[in-house]
Formats: sequence, C-alpha cells, structure tokens
Amino acid sequence: MVAEKHEQIFRSGSKTYYFSSRFFPPAVRRDVYALYGFVRVADNLVDDQPVDPTAFHAFRRTYTEALRSGKASGDVIIDAFLELQRRKQFDPAWTEAFLDSMEHDLSSSTCETLDEVLTYIYGSAEVIGLYMARIMDLSEEAFGYAAMLGRAMQYINFIRDIKEDLAIGRRYLPLGSSGLASLEQSYAQTHEKQFAAFIREELKRYQRWQKEAQKGYRFIPRRYRIPIMTAADMYCWTAQQIAKDPFIVYKKRIKPPKARILRKGIAHTLGVALPCRFSAKQKS
Repeated sequence: MVAEKHEQIFRSGSKTYYFSSRFFPPAVRRDVYALYGFVRVADNLVDDQPVDPTAFHAFRRTYTEALRSGKASGDVIIDAFLELQRRKQFDPAWTEAFLDSMEHDLSSSTCETLDEVLTYIYGSAEVIGLYMARIMDLSEEAFGYAAMLGRAMQYINFIRDIKEDLAIGRRYLPLGSSGLASLEQSYAQTHEKQFAAFIREELKRYQRWQKEAQKGYRFIPRRYRIPIMTAADMYCWTAQQIAKDPFIVYKKRIKPPKARILRKGIAHTLGVALPCRFSAKQKS
C-alpha cells in the first residue's frame, strides 16, 4: 500500500519523470518513488494555494524529530524517505538544503541575481541529482554532474513556468542586464524583441549546464542511463518548443506527451536514440 501511494504521488506530480522512471529496474524504481513521494509532498505544501505555512512546518518538524530520534514518525511518506536516506547514505545536509529551499517559497519570492537562483536551485534540484546518484550507487566522481543535471532541468522549469510562477508572486529568472523591468505578459508583449532575446539567452544558459551534465553519463551503468537520458531529452524537447516561440510560455504549459517519453525511452533501450539538440537562435 505504501509503494502504491508513492507511485500515485509520483504519477500525478510529474509525467516526464514518472514515465522515464519506468525504464529503471524494479528495485531502483521503488527507491525513486519513495524519494519523489517525499519531495513532492513537501513541494505541494508550499505550492498549493493558499500556502499553508503551518502544514509545511509540521511536516519539516516531523521529519527532523524522526531523524534525531531514529524512531518512526507515523507518516508513511517521511518514514519511507528516512529508511531510504539511511540505507543509501544520503547526507542529511542535502535534505536540510531541500527543505530550506521549500521554506523559501512560503513567501513570495523574486530572485534578482544568478547567485540567488543558484542557492535556491541547489536545494530544490541539485540535491535531487545527488540523491539519485546515491540510489544508483554511482561513484562520487559522478556527483557534480548529477547535481548539474538537476540544475539544468530546474532551469527549464523556471522558463516554462514563468506565467504560473508570476501568478503566485514568484520570479526565479534574474533580469540582470536584459533591459526588462518585468516578465508580466502585458509588459513582455510591449517589449517583444527584448523578451525573446532574454528567453533565448536563458535557454543558452540551460544548454551549457546540460552539456556539462552529459559528461557524467559515462559514470552511469547503461541500465540506469536509459531513464536518465530519456528524462533529459524531454527537457531538451521542452527547450526546443520555447526556442521556437518564447511567448509560448504565456499560452500553455509545455509538457511532453506520454507517447513521446515512452518512444524516446524505447529508442534509448535499443541504442538508436539521437541526442536532443536545439538552437536558441530560432526566429519566432
């Protein structure tokens, strides 16, 4: 029943990760579900509107007390994660960083500098890559690349979810020297060229991080590399759609269809998948 609950949370929370993870061997897949159950529940507590700080703090307190005492908390999501954390030797500091980033979202948040973004991304995404590296029993040589893959994927989420984040008072993309004063749709539409140029520059940033992350694929056994590459390719596909039309982020939430995910996973399994590529210089 606990495993079924994890899978239900996972499937309802992320189509890309869920269907990509189907290519993991069953034992690894169960661990991935337990990990995702924990991080998704925490994320939902700070994303669901209206935000309920009391519920999030109670969740964090329950986790912390169970970690310190070594006793079951009675919360099946937290207890399954703690068992996984002990068995796979997750650094508890990773979980603290994750929970810190989630707590950051309890208030409306705007990132003005890349350093602020990277601090947030470390806890919200890079540590997920580190957890995954432990689940797959990778050597520590792979850890930096695993974190970088989490960073790249999260950045595409930030670009994809501009409209959704603004609606709840958040902006994760630093405007820097873009010349833009806002990412609100009405403002972007009156500054079309600047907005399109800004988005494509951010896509280039994602592309640099993704290329760096791919260097770590050599550390991943093939049976685990297939779902990782499948998920990464779906984020690349999302970047492709945005590069074609940066204003698509205001029109719809871009999500790869289940069939596309499964086709790519099968192609990787057969060894016939081509690397996902895109140009951030495409014209609208």
